[in-house]
Amino acid sequence: MRIKGFSTGMYGWHESYRLDQREDSLGDIFRECAEAGMNAVEIEPTPELMLLAKRYGLAVSGGYIGLNLHEETIPFEESVLPLINGLAEAGASDLIVNADPKGGWGVSLPKTEDEFKRQGEHLTRIAAAARERGLKVSMHNHADEKHNAEGDLRSVIEYASSDVGLCVDTGWAHVAGYDPIEWIRTYPERIYAFHLRNQAGRIPTEDLLEGEIDMPKLVQALKDIGYNGWLAFELLHSEENRPVRTMVEDVRRSVDYLKSLLNIERSL
Repeated sequence: MRIKGFSTGMYGWHESYRLDQREDSLGDIFRECAEAGMNAVEIEPTPELMLLAKRYGLAVSGGYIGLNLHEETIPFEESVLPLINGLAEAGASDLIVNADPKGGWGVSLPKTEDEFKRQGEHLTRIAAAARERGLKVSMHNHADEKHNAEGDLRSVIEYASSDVGLCVDTGWAHVAGYDPIEWIRTYPERIYAFHLRNQAGRIPTEDLLEGEIDMPKLVQALKDIGYNGWLAFELLHSEENRPVRTMVEDVRRSVDYLKSLLNIERSL
């Protein structure tokens, strides 16, 4: 097993700055990502952001887009294709697609089986376009209860083409009542990406070392399936978990912890 490196989404960093009442600056965030041991970032690959990331020695691992995949149409030409092209030009490898909730955030109505099938059809179309530019497409699980989490999983496993993968968000899987390790072992050929977070029930822990998800077992599962993609973090500082360390400290602790589990030299 040889991973591409460590990456991070931006949401947790933005929330950390908000919690600390600091002015939100991507330049400062990228600098802190590099200080914390990140090799790459998940961003919208605009020329300005790519140059900014490069200034701090950060690659672009991929990009994230949320779509109402359950609806009849998605903004394919307007949003999806430009993102695919931008990521390809940035040298990224992954397009992460979130299956947004029916009814909007904070509502999350139950989706029908036809809507889950439609999600798979949209993902298949996106993956075909991304494959032409050398990108892998994976669906990011975000549902916080079993009906939609299970249906979103079926969108990939049963209703999408075989080149659509899973971006396993460990935190949201746990919140929905699933063991992310079981997903890894059950669908090894579909595991393309990760958003890593640990949990205490529904509340995120501030780093990967503490929480109810067994990270040593998760890393062993990655070794067993020969995972070779990015390991992307989605750590979250919030009023709920009342962090005692800075985001830089928690990310660095988590990186060093994963390196020890993976038997990777700390210089990576």
